Amino acid sequence: MQNKIILITGATSGIGFQTALALAKMGAQVIVTGRSKTSAEEAVTKIKSASGNPRVDFLLADLSAQKNVRALAEQFKARYERLDILINNAGLVEPECRLTEDGVEAIFSVNAVAPFLLTHLLMDSLKAAPAPRVITVTGGDVVPIDLENLQGEKSFLSLNTYSHAKACMMALMYEFSLREKGVAINVCFPGGASTNMTASIKPEMAPTIMKLIWPIFKLMIRPDDGKSAAKAARSSIYLASSKEVEGVSGKYFDTNCKEAAWSPAVMDEKIRQTLWSKTEMYLS
Repeated sequence: MQNKIILITGATSGIGFQTALALAKMGAQVIVTGRSKTSAEEAVTKIKSASGNPRVDFLLADLSAQKNVRALAEQFKARYERLDILINNAGLVEPECRLTEDGVEAIFSVNAVAPFLLTHLLMDSLKAAPAPRVITVTGGDVVPIDLENLQGEKSFLSLNTYSHAKACMMALMYEFSLREKGVAINVCFPGGASTNMTASIKPEMAPTIMKLIWPIFKLMIRPDDGKSAAKAARSSIYLASSKEVEGVSGKYFDTNCKEAAWSPAVMDEKIRQTLWSKTEMYLS
């Protein structure tokens, strides 16, 4: 990994931070993104110290706004000649339906539109690398895709909406892998972890079944000094670093770094292409 340039979104804490730390320890040049300069500087300092690798930097971006995604891509291209690995790790869950400045529901914007847009914008930088990879981190439960409820138009419940946005992202990335040759594009599921995002989840954000087991859920995601996040980062790290998956594209990997089956909605070509058409409007 010594000569690899890696960009990881949402990597100032949680799974993204642990991914960045592990790849920095392998010798890669790592660029993390975050919304706060203070948290980004702290993350970079910690990663440099723990890894002994000075080639760690940050770029700031609130990925809920498309102008910021575009600015992030432009900043990256201005500083780096190529991009070997893009890890779309950033995620968002919010208690209420909120429209971004672009008029897009925030959960859908960050979890589906942002990785779709950023991957497009950085495609030339990726193709400048000898064996480029794109890894996108999913989450939540596997749910069917409702093309009429992409942004909570019919119903909104925080964690359900989050799972739905991640399902949309998976379909988009699979379609991406079919359309773009020469770039390995895969998705991985990290599993549960104690992170800033999971700590923000309240009972009213959850479906009924989760409310019934709320004490167990909170026990599972109690603070653990990054141990569960480090475990959850394994699949991202594997897809970024393993020679076994060089050139492998269009696959879905589970928490054990094993190839798993895509959900039926992802494999439905009509749903996938309609979703692509609806999301493609954000490229202009």
